[in-house]
This record gives sequence, C-alpha cells and structure tokens, in this order.
Amino acid sequence: MNPNTPLPQVPSASPRPVRHLSDVQRRVTTAAQLRAQGVAPAEANDQCRPGGPWQQLLPGVYLLHPGPPTSEERLHAVLMYAAREAAAPAVPAQPGAGGPHRQVYQDAMITGLAALNLHGLSSAPPLLSLEHIDVLVPRLRRLRSTGDAHIVRTAAMPAPELATGIPVAPVPRALADAVAQLTDAGAVRRLLSEAVRGGHCEPAAIVRELNDAKLLNRPHVVDAVDSLLAEGRAIAEDRLYTMVCEYGLPDPVWNVDLRLPGGPHLGGLDAYWPEQAVAVELDTRAPRQDEDALWSEYARKREHLERLGITVVHITPRKLRDSMEQQAAVVRTALMASGDRDPAAYVVVLPR
Repeated sequence: MNPNTPLPQVPSASPRPVRHLSDVQRRVTTAAQLRAQGVAPAEANDQCRPGGPWQQLLPGVYLLHPGPPTSEERLHAVLMYAAREAAAPAVPAQPGAGGPHRQVYQDAMITGLAALNLHGLSSAPPLLSLEHIDVLVPRLRRLRSTGDAHIVRTAAMPAPELATGIPVAPVPRALADAVAQLTDAGAVRRLLSEAVRGGHCEPAAIVRELNDAKLLNRPHVVDAVDSLLAEGRAIAEDRLYTMVCEYGLPDPVWNVDLRLPGGPHLGGLDAYWPEQAVAVELDTRAPRQDEDALWSEYARKREHLERLGITVVHITPRKLRDSMEQQAAVVRTALMASGDRDPAAYVVVLPR
C-alpha cells in the first residue's frame, strides 16, 4: 500500500477512529473490527463492490485497498479468518510483548511451506508463489478451507513461535504439514536436509512429527528420512569430535567395536578411552514404530558393558548442539572417576 494513499474513512460516530488501529489493521481487518469502528456490514459490502476501494479476501476479512495483497497482508488475513475469536481475532498485545502493534491470534498459527519460509529456509518457495497458506487450528474448530486459507487440523496444538511477528508452527511440525502435500522427492529431501544443516531442529524431532502424521509409509518420504538420518549422524559425529578437541579431552579411539577375547561382539561405540574404560555412544535413534525395541537394544548393550566395568555415556545430538560444554564436563568426570573403580574386564577393540 502506498504510504501516501489516504486511509479508508469511517463514519464520524465511530467509537475509535481508524488511526488508532495498528498498521496491519489499517490494511487488513475483520467485519467485527469494522463494526467496532461503526461500519455496518452493508456499508462494508458496498465498499467491496467491483471497482470499489476495498475487497473481501476471506469470509469476514477485508483488505482496505484495491490492489493485490502483499505477503504480509495474506498471512494476517488467513490468521484473522482462522483465529478462535473469529468475531475479534486480533487481541491487543500486553505491554512489552513484542511491541504495541503486534497482534495475538488465538488457536491459529501459520504452518507448512509458508511457516518454513518465515523460519528462513531458503528451499521453501517464496510466499507470493504459494497458491494457499496453511494455517494450523485445533481439530474441533468448525472451519473450512477457502481462498488463501488452507485449514490444517491437529489434536494437540504446539506452542507457536514468532517469525517476523507472525505466529508460526515449530519447524518439525511445519515440515510435516508441508511434506504431507508434497510428492516431489527432491523437494522433500531439500527441506529436511536444510532444517537439520541450518540448526533449526534435530532429525529425531522431524521423524517424530512425520511418524505422528503417518507419512512414513510413503516411499519418497522414507528415502528422504534415510538420507536425513545419515546426514544427522554425520553432523553429530563431527560435533563430538569438536567437543573432544575444543574442551581438551584426551584423544579416544573413534568408531570402534568391542569384543570379549574369543567371545561375542559387545557393540559399536562412537568414542572409547581404553585406559579409563569410558565410552561415548551417540543416541541417534529415530522415533519410529520400532523405537521401544531399539531402546531395549541400547539398554542391553549398556548394561552388559557396565557389568564389565566400562562406563557408557549416552549423548544426544541435541545436547551436543545446545550444551556441548556440559557434555564435555560429563565425559571428563567419567574419565577422572575411572581411577576410583575396579579395573574393567579386558576387551578387544576393533575398528568399526
């Protein structure tokens, strides 16, 4: 909207002049907000006649200028349409909650490709190129998809995050809602990969959302997830190596298998300090249907090693990313405590 374009006028009897509204509300508003300004529904409809100064973007949502809506206007229009308080969806923010003009939308947030774009993923398409904008609402809301608004329902609403002042679904949830509509295997792989490489989330969080959305039975999604998990493990291994180097831990042997002399295979480890009998294992389990069985395997291996006197430190990729110093301290403590323990059983260390 041209800043020199005069704002729409409302009757002088309006209890609150339009200038008291936020910038977004001056351009995109609802029938309820217009009524609060003294604009009757018939008058609003008249303003939206062909060639008129306003246009109706969605049921009960108006754009107060005749030109095409901007990306920001489309986003706010969809949120106004889907917000729980549909009669007055924009609740003024409390002081200190992001500025005087930030709007708070109840039980509605942008998800899917639009949310990924707002999170800064370059592999998500531009907002203006999207035919519709996905908006997440509780399952029991009585809404239908229409116009720019594509309604996505969920039994459990995640906590929204703010991106450029817009409430958006967290990256893992937004990815699941985007992938549900994508058939291009390359596009799916690029989105998942960028989310992990860019540090937006860990692979396990993505797989959990895809599993909950029942998308892991689609071959192109499974292929993308397999690539994602391999890439996620490589990133975690690199962070583990960085932790050992940056925090002055003694050099371990990397990526080894342990065996009892002439006996069975004890399991693979990501790092092992033979003199101290301390091991580190990266917990890169993906939450699929066999998660319980996989965890049982982890637990059995850990219990077996600890019965032999080997201390096993489990570290998740997320902890390595978010609290590397703390994880280094845990490993250092285990190494220092080795002198107070009985000697571990002799094991054969082989490259993995």
